[in-house]
Amino acid sequence: MHQTERADFQHSHDFAHDSSRAEFRTRIVIGITCAMMVLEITAGILSHSMALLADGWHMSTHAIAFMMAAVAYYFTRRHAGDPRFSFGTGKIGVLGGYSSAIVLSLIALAMAGESVRRLFAPLSIHFNEAIGIAALGLCVNVVCALLLKDDHGHSHDHGHDHGSAHAHSHDLNLRAAYIHVLADAFTSILAISALTSGKFFGWNWLDPVVGIVGSGVVFSWAYTLIRDTGAVLLNVTPETSDLPAEIRRAVESDGDSVVTDLHIWQVSSGKFAAIVSIVAQEPKSSEEYRALLNAHEELVHVTIEVQHCRDHEMVAVVG
Repeated sequence: MHQTERADFQHSHDFAHDSSRAEFRTRIVIGITCAMMVLEITAGILSHSMALLADGWHMSTHAIAFMMAAVAYYFTRRHAGDPRFSFGTGKIGVLGGYSSAIVLSLIALAMAGESVRRLFAPLSIHFNEAIGIAALGLCVNVVCALLLKDDHGHSHDHGHDHGSAHAHSHDLNLRAAYIHVLADAFTSILAISALTSGKFFGWNWLDPVVGIVGSGVVFSWAYTLIRDTGAVLLNVTPETSDLPAEIRRAVESDGDSVVTDLHIWQVSSGKFAAIVSIVAQEPKSSEEYRALLNAHEELVHVTIEVQHCRDHEMVAVVG
């Protein structure tokens, strides 16, 4: 076969969606977040507020997460056509989200430890300054959430939905950043509540308690993201997905063909690859079987293996 003829049968393995808009907004958010992080941590140290300091540390996790997201977007775009990536670069963003979650879990533990220490060794708190900075931090979180929400909400794959939304249609790289902003907004609200209670009711103990609660929120978010991104990296088919059943139903609809082996894994956000082994007494061509799956737009790379089977062998296969 000549080189030109071979090229006619080849196809692109760039399954990653266009993330240029998300990448641009992520870079803007990085600048805003880093400025606010420095302000909150400095104010938390000067005002002796653990809630505010914890919120600043949490803000630093924003910066880490956003930087990882930006780097992942860059490498995904930079190596989109690199043949060394057999199934494209769609998992680079997932790897970025996974790495960010690992860092977040460690920071959450550090936040919890410092909060417990402050609970037994409290410091006097400058409430007015701390409340003002915490309120500013909340405003920044809202702005960042609005910047990321549009892309987060429109990064869906417009094909068929076959399972959990986060596993099938969301950009996990952007989802990591977006949920992180929401989690930090929640801890900012807790910090403001704790500082206000301390100022008017003398409940200074509530400040480190909020730090502990905030660390729990961060750790919970980190665990969820580790679970979701880890499943993608390990090629786990989502438990809530009905795609395997639908593939079997489509292939076996002729009453003759039997799917004997099926592997499905995610190669990018909302994009899947599949290997389907089929046995039949009167097998169709691989192209005919592939045509049965055309309705599933999320299947971007399908490998079909077809074997002929005689009557007594088919009984053994079905049985």
